[in-house]
Amino acid sequence: MNKDRNGMIGRLRGLFADRRAVRRVADDPALTAELLLLFRMILADGKVDQRELDAFRRICGDAFNIGADDLDEVIEYLHEFGYETSGPQALAMFQALPDERKRQLARHLADIARSDTELHAQELKLLKRTMEILKMEPDDLSSATA
Repeated sequence: MNKDRNGMIGRLRGLFADRRAVRRVADDPALTAELLLLFRMILADGKVDQRELDAFRRICGDAFNIGADDLDEVIEYLHEFGYETSGPQALAMFQALPDERKRQLARHLADIARSDTELHAQELKLLKRTMEILKMEPDDLSSATA
């Protein structure tokens, strides 16, 4: 059984070997978790808004050095291999990370939520729940955005 598991992991790694950005995301559980949570924020209000997607693209480029040319492949990876990860599971990746990394996640979520100029109840709920799980206060978000 262990041989089968190692074989599957090897096939997955091989699938993404020529796709450096996807490989980097696949090899970094915290980055994968953050990207999944950002996608959940895009979908929180029940519709995909172009401004939210633009904010996601900007965050991927600025914060994670994932260029526009690689982003579609990263999104495909997240769609194919991230569907089994729940929000709480993704957030669990952040509990042991430094506070600044947690603030960065909250800032990115807030950036996406605000990008369409309408803050929906579900977006607020997701941001609030994220901050509760990560034991953050509203001041943490304010200081992160200052």
